Amino acid sequence: MNVGAAVARHAVQRPGAPAYLDPEGDVSYAELHERTNRLAHVLTDTYGARRGDRVALYVANGLPVIEVLVACAKVGAVYVGLNFRLDRRELDQILDNAGPVVLLGAAAFEDLLRPLCADRGIPYLGVDDPSPQGYAALLAGAPSGDHPARHDVRPEDHACIVYSSGTTGVPKGILFDHAAVLQHATVAALEYEIDETSRYLVQLPHNSSVNITFAPCLVRGAAIGMEDSRGFDPQRFAERVHRDAITHTFLVPTMLYRLLEQLEDDSLLDPLRVLGYGSSSIPADRVHQLVRRFGPKFVQLYGMAEIASIGTLLRREDHARAVAGEERLFASAGRASMGMVVRVVDPVTGEDVPVGERGEVIFGGPHVMRGYFRDEKRTAEAVVDGWMHSGDVGRLDEEGYLYIVDRIKDLIIRGGHNIAPKEIEEVLFNHPDVLEAAVVGVPDPEWGEALCAVVVPKEGRTVDAEQLAHWCREQGLASLKIPGRFVLAPDLPKNLVGKFDKKAIRAQVGG
Repeated sequence: MNVGAAVARHAVQRPGAPAYLDPEGDVSYAELHERTNRLAHVLTDTYGARRGDRVALYVANGLPVIEVLVACAKVGAVYVGLNFRLDRRELDQILDNAGPVVLLGAAAFEDLLRPLCADRGIPYLGVDDPSPQGYAALLAGAPSGDHPARHDVRPEDHACIVYSSGTTGVPKGILFDHAAVLQHATVAALEYEIDETSRYLVQLPHNSSVNITFAPCLVRGAAIGMEDSRGFDPQRFAERVHRDAITHTFLVPTMLYRLLEQLEDDSLLDPLRVLGYGSSSIPADRVHQLVRRFGPKFVQLYGMAEIASIGTLLRREDHARAVAGEERLFASAGRASMGMVVRVVDPVTGEDVPVGERGEVIFGGPHVMRGYFRDEKRTAEAVVDGWMHSGDVGRLDEEGYLYIVDRIKDLIIRGGHNIAPKEIEEVLFNHPDVLEAAVVGVPDPEWGEALCAVVVPKEGRTVDAEQLAHWCREQGLASLKIPGRFVLAPDLPKNLVGKFDKKAIRAQVGG
């Protein structure tokens, strides 16, 4: 059983049910089954994809995302959905690591993608290419029947690779097999109350939605809609919810703040039964405000990509309890998801700490990734005796609610995006007038964290914020990685072994 088999089943049992919600006309499960059969044949017959081969996708949100995911599952290829906000350096590393047999991309990104593919001999397929060699033409000419390879796909086969930035800035390929994806789908469907009547709107970039959105919806036979993730317009979002009777969605705190500040007609959100949120911290008073205004339809999610982001949940009933007077729960990340074991341990001894005491949060259970693709060293560092180490400091209370206190790792989370400071620091280090540079996250009421770079100029040299920002752009940093604030300093605080003391630096700049 995998998402490909699930779509095939719904195509027989509920052929007219909507699988994909499109303003220009919904796509039924029968239509999705036929289209993904055709794409499965294209992947194998045109591009030679076989079980275990990687198929990469670099597009904005849209129907091809669902089709490529399902077609890969039908032939045993490994789905690699990429965030279209990745810069060239990250793509270089990912393509070298993944080694896809084909990369599907959109015209908006061709200037970036085609040279990268040409350098590696990777075939490129344009999803919006109208030519006879384009996506639509190839599907139209392919067989519509079931692909024979569907019988060869096993639960332990690789299903997808999710690339996530680490603190070193080198992307990690988080690998899941079909059994794990099915486990994630089952848990997410139960915890988020997803069934065949659900209509789920995806607002975030598709690469973050494979296991906690697409899989549960496809397995349960729900309908999926997708919004352009390149910008969030609260009014447009709310109108889409109302128009398509959306029952489920997931937003990051920045989007929730904009709903609070800009939405004029709250009744547009009445169809929503469950509104998930997470990816970065949100102040307890803001959560209280959201629940008071929109009702107890919120579910907070805490985790990491290596466990499909479903480690703990602050469920709808928890939000209701908090509004009723147990306000401490607003500061909590919730309790363990179904099948997940959450422990708080001493980072030195690995032993569980007493209730209420701080330690590192670790996760165990079938949710945990198979490992980092082609990276045994980092896999061994992250997963110890089957336990996934989060790098977060937390504590558990008597009822099993988890409270996140701090992060061991330096990763900065801005608007739901993971940003590795080291990557930005290396760019700044290369500026001819810069001696040292450290990048830290500082609190930001809208984005959760903002980037602040503390820079030490070389002796006798001068540099200003405008020059440094221009340098970052010239070196190819993505816009969300360019610090919004630069602070010039005579030196940087360091610890006993000569490393930057990030805690002291944050204190200096108000972090």
